[in-house]
Amino acid sequence: MKIISICARGGSTGLPGKNTRALLGKPLIGWTIEQALQSGVADRVLVSTDSEEIAAVALRFGAEVPFLRPAALATADAAKVPVIQHLVEWVEANAGPVHTVIDLDPTSPLRDVADIQACVAALDDAADVVITGYESDKNPYFNMVEEKAQGYFGRVCVPQHEVAGRQGAPKVYAMNASIYVWRRPALAASLWASPRVRLYDMPRERSIDIDHAIDFELVELLMRKKVAA
Repeated sequence: MKIISICARGGSTGLPGKNTRALLGKPLIGWTIEQALQSGVADRVLVSTDSEEIAAVALRFGAEVPFLRPAALATADAAKVPVIQHLVEWVEANAGPVHTVIDLDPTSPLRDVADIQACVAALDDAADVVITGYESDKNPYFNMVEEKAQGYFGRVCVPQHEVAGRQGAPKVYAMNASIYVWRRPALAASLWASPRVRLYDMPRERSIDIDHAIDFELVELLMRKKVAA
């Protein structure tokens, strides 16, 4: 079966309570659950959370919440992939095999339903993983630097040929963490366990991930414009 996972931890250091915070009158996580259900790409939409408040909201919007996440997977340092693996293993133990996993981050509500559908379609026989991102305005071949030997600084990546501007540098993308799609065998501890990773290009205005209060304000502004369109 195909499943959609939505991982929403109760605690947040950057913006406490963000997953249930009202965005245009609707809890933040509610936007993503509605998109997941409207996309029609999965057999089940499940939320993994350690919070009873988030669980109640998720159920109200139509998602399944089969358990409260173990505390060890709900710390600020807990990686996301083990959380998804934990959810997938529960589904397989209780409902049968999973062949495709689609993860939607609830802090990226500006995505379109069409983005979800396109990412699932991009997982063809030649790919194991699909990620989302946008063309970065910072480029490691041109204007991103790191500390080198003896405290001096240099570019992160040295181009094969010198470039005079960002447009002449190799194109790079910033991941936006909005959508991930895995073949079940490729859902490993590292996102990069398989070399067959595809990127679905999303515009910058749909690529904002909410980490802090200013992000929420910006998303709210863009969401008002989107809803009014």
